[in-house]
This record gives sequence, structure tokens and C-alpha cells, in this order.
Amino acid sequence: MGYSMNLSKFLKRVKAVLPRLAAKTTEQQMLALGKLLADMVRAKAEIKSFEEVEFKVFSQWGDDGIIQWLINHLHFPSKTFIEFGVSNYRESNTRFLMMNNNWSGFVMDGSRSNIDQIINSEYFWRYELTAKAAFIDRENINELLRSSELPEAIGILHIDLDGNDYWIWKEITAVKPLLVILEYNSIFGAEMAITIPYDRHFQRTKAHSSNLYFGASLKALCDLSNEKGYAFIGCNTAGNNAYFVKRDALNSTVREMALPDGYVLSKFRESRDNEGNLNYINGNDRLKAIAGMPIYDTIAEKIEYL
Repeated sequence: MGYSMNLSKFLKRVKAVLPRLAAKTTEQQMLALGKLLADMVRAKAEIKSFEEVEFKVFSQWGDDGIIQWLINHLHFPSKTFIEFGVSNYRESNTRFLMMNNNWSGFVMDGSRSNIDQIINSEYFWRYELTAKAAFIDRENINELLRSSELPEAIGILHIDLDGNDYWIWKEITAVKPLLVILEYNSIFGAEMAITIPYDRHFQRTKAHSSNLYFGASLKALCDLSNEKGYAFIGCNTAGNNAYFVKRDALNSTVREMALPDGYVLSKFRESRDNEGNLNYINGNDRLKAIAGMPIYDTIAEKIEYL
């Protein structure tokens, strides 16, 4: 009984100290821990879902681990990546890949201030990274991609625009990535093939006060990716990023997954009230919050309303 009580007190003390330790953790320590996790993840030959290999260093969720597993089980034509919608690159899906595996990349964001932070960072001179401020639309995306001067057959493309993701992916011809990571809006469900109608000036926070009206459903992205020669291989457990691989790159380890098996409904609560404050709406109430908003049915090819 005494031992149990002492252990309980010890755990409470550890939990109390952990936040302070995390705050003092340096980037070098994060990278060192990430490297150990990456070595463990890469050793996994067979997995049932990405949940088994997820971990976070710089990614918002567990995508750093997923990417580390995939680069060990796919043959990439080049160690190159393109990611756009990166904010200031503090949280991103390719930064650990660049710093841990020495991949070269090209990142874009619509904010000049964010790009300046990247260019002025300590890591920018250490790696082969190009950063450009650009508001991406259907008319300029291919020209922007060609300006990266990366090979056409890049390794990874990650699109995270919180808006016109479907339309931009549909338009891309300038690069042919082996692996594509696409943000999807999970509150649209697994059955509807829908996206927001294209709006060159779309901004998520202005489109609807809830901040929930954006992007495309997983089915819409799966259908489009299939047309472009890519197979769906799963989602992260947070339920916001979907992974697609060129069909001719699939193998006995990295296999295609049926949409119903791979779809993940997000549980994070990012909805806002009319004053911009978090209101923590759960589950299907999130879809109700944007009822009546226009959506484009990608199968019927017409605008409807939620």
C-alpha cells in the first residue's frame, strides 16, 4: 500500500514538472528524440494503419512519423518536397524530413511576414530550402511550381490551403510527385464527393464565422487523385490529412486502402462563434453549423447547398 502511494505521488510530481521540461526543450533535443523515433518507425515492416507509426516533431499532428515510415518503404525518384500553406514553417509536415533526412524543398505561403520568418531562421542557411510568398490560385500554380527549379518528378507534394485544395490539385501538371498529402475536411463525411466552389480570393476565416467551411471531402479528393493516377493509402489519426501514392509505386507493404476503411472523422474542436472565440462544437453539430452554405458536387458537377 505504501509503495503504491509513493508511486502515485511520484507520477503526480512528474506530470507537474513535464510542462516546464517541455518548455525548456531545445530544437536540438527535439530533433534527437525525433531521430530515435524515426529509427524505431522505419524498422516496422508491416502496419495495419498509420496510427502505429505516428509521431510529432514539427508536424501539427503525427505526420512526421507517417512520412518517416513511407520514405523507408517507397522508392522516391528524388529527395525533394514541395509544401504550400506552411504559415511560418514552425509546424509543417516537411520540416523534420528536411532537417532529419536532408531533403531539399520549396515552400510557399500567402503571407510575406511568414516567409520572412522562414528566410531569417537559423535553419534556412543550413538546408537547401527555397521559400516564396505567393497567394496561390488556379492561374498561377503551375508557374509557381516551375519556379522552384526542382525536378518534375519530386518526392512529396503537400497541399494545405484551407480552401481551394481540390481545385489547385486538379490544376497541377508542372510536377509529378510520388507521394501526395492532401488536407481534407472530415466533417463533410465519407460519402459525399464535395468541395467548396472555386473562389480565387477564398479565405477560410472570412467565408464563414465558424471556420468550418473550407476544403473538400475525402471522397472528392480520392476520386480526383484516382483520375490523376494515385491510390489512397490512408489518413492520419487526427482526421485532417490523406495520403496518396502513384499506383505504379504501390508494393506489398504500401497498399491501396478502401475509402471507408481509411476515412477518419476528426475530433479536434476548432469551430468559432461570431466573435471569433472557440466554441468547441462536436461531431455532426459541426456540419449543422454550416448548413445552407454552397458546395460543389464533383460527381454531378454542379453547385448545391449543405
